[in-house]
Formats: sequence, C-alpha cells, structure tokens
Amino acid sequence: MTSTPTASWPRPLRDRHGRVATDLRVSLTDRCNLRCTYCMPAEGLDWLGKDELLTAEELRRLLDVAVRMLGITSIRLTGGEPLLRPDLLEVVRDVAALRPRPRIALTTNGIGLARRAEELAAAGLDRINVSLDTLDPDTFTRLTRRRRLPDVLAGVEAAVAAGLTPVKVNTVLMRGVNDSEAADLLAWAMDVGAQLRFIEQMPLDAQHGWQRSEMVTAEEIHTALSRRWRLVDDRAERGSAPAELFRVAGTAHKVGIIASVTRPFCGACDRVRLTADGQLRNCLFARTESDLRPLLRGGADDEEIACRWLDVLAAKRPGHGIDDPSFLQPDRPMSAIGG
Repeated sequence: MTSTPTASWPRPLRDRHGRVATDLRVSLTDRCNLRCTYCMPAEGLDWLGKDELLTAEELRRLLDVAVRMLGITSIRLTGGEPLLRPDLLEVVRDVAALRPRPRIALTTNGIGLARRAEELAAAGLDRINVSLDTLDPDTFTRLTRRRRLPDVLAGVEAAVAAGLTPVKVNTVLMRGVNDSEAADLLAWAMDVGAQLRFIEQMPLDAQHGWQRSEMVTAEEIHTALSRRWRLVDDRAERGSAPAELFRVAGTAHKVGIIASVTRPFCGACDRVRLTADGQLRNCLFARTESDLRPLLRGGADDEEIACRWLDVLAAKRPGHGIDDPSFLQPDRPMSAIGG
C-alpha cells in the first residue's frame, strides 16, 4: 500500500501490526576509530564517500519532517562513531531547535568524550550511552585493537559530571573473552554513577562470523551478577524499552539486561533507523532499505518525504527472526547501520 499526500499531519508512523515508531536512530557516519573484533576487520571497511553522506542541512530537514509530521519524540545519534562527525555540535543544536523538541541521546565508544561532554551538553544533548566491554587493559586491546581504555573510562566520568544522565554503559559479554567480568563491571558502574546494561551479542558483524553458542545469554548474565548481589525486579512499566531492569538490593542503583536474542522485544518495538547515507530502515535486521537522498536532492516536498516514511514503516515485519531457519544477517554491519 502506498501513502498519498494529505492535509492531515502529523500522522503516526504505524506499521501493519499496530506498532507506532516514535524513536529514531540516526547514524552520522560509518567510520570508527576502534576495530572491535566482533564488529569489523582490523583493516576497517570501505567507508562511505563524502558525497554519499547526508549533509547537516539534509539531516535537519529529514529530522524536522520526522518530528513535525510523523510524531518522532526521541532521536538518538549514532555511528560508526558519531564523535568523528566534524559538524556534530551543529547537528545537536539543530535537533534541539526542532519543535516539538525531541529527547536527544548519543551512543559513543567514548574516545574523545572526556573533552567534549560539556560542549555536547551545552549544545542540547540530553543523555549519552557509552559502549564498554571490559575493564582489563589487555582484554580491551585484544577486543578493540587499540590501547584506549583510559580514554573511555575518562569519557564516562566526564559525561556523568556534565549531567548527561543517566549515563548508560552498554556491555556485550563474549564467552571465554570477558564473561568473567560481569560483576566487576557492575561494581565499577555503581562507583562512577553510571547505569550498566548488558546486551546479548547479535549477528551484526561485518565478517558474518556470529555463533549463538559463543553468545552469553541474559540468564547467564543474571546468574553471574546474582553471585555477588541480590537483584530485585524493577516493576516499573517496561513499555518499549529493551532492557529488563533490576535494582541492586540495598542500593539506589539499577542494572539492565537486554535479551535481544533469547527474549526478543519486537512486539513492542518503537524504532526506525536512518543511515548516514540516507537509507531508511524499519528494523535493525531489515534486508531492504529505502533511499531518501533522491527525494532530498531531487526537489521532493516534505509531504512526499513523509509519505515515503509511512510506506517503509507499514512494511515492517513482526520480528527480527533470528531463530527462524531462514534468517539472513543484514548485508550491512552494525557500524554502517547505526545502533
């Protein structure tokens, strides 16, 4: 079914299963300054050319359409590594100027965050997520192929000090690599005032080498943490949030576990994704995309662009299908899709 222009705006981004997308993930670049073994090869990938990337002006227009006409209320800036985008502050200011103003978050690997946290907060950023899988310098170097652990730790502390809270730390545990660190990571997060979130490893690596047997499950993570702490279910309404939250008994701290593979939350998904080169994706694991650049660069009006979004979301599948025998990993790795 193809949407037709109408004077009735805003219109919700509703799919055929009744879900409404209000959370937009926007990749600002496919480039990254780490080479994580579970994400990309040591030599990196074939990066997008400058002319392929959406400009700040094109981003501004697309995000205005998303917020003003399609009911998007939350925008997360991702990568690759978004701190590598030269005009990042301009992009953050543009998003903060949208009306109605969306909530603005950013996901980063933390490299360079220590010196930029305050200026990002001043530009209008509300909250930040930092990816960190280990506290051990040698393990960090093996995983990322870079010796930058002190920079990441300093970035987390700077984000907390700048008020970009709750600062959430995203951790992927891998069997035989860092799975023994779950409790130590939680202790560190509580000490610095961040909220730790463990995420089951998903099949989004460029090498297509993901194996379910190597994935540490949500149940295993909960068991490992429970050896040191008593975890109490947070009974607050989860809604579309991916993390199951647990309160650490006797403290004010919470820890999240995202069972994206073993207990998928697709039925409550409220997300849509825009890649750095203007491809609209209705699911992280989508096998198809819709290119918005020809509309932007070919003179289309805002209604035409909004109707394309509606068509893309209408075709969203009921789930990611990782457990389906016919499942195929998307061609793009996570660094090119955006988190």
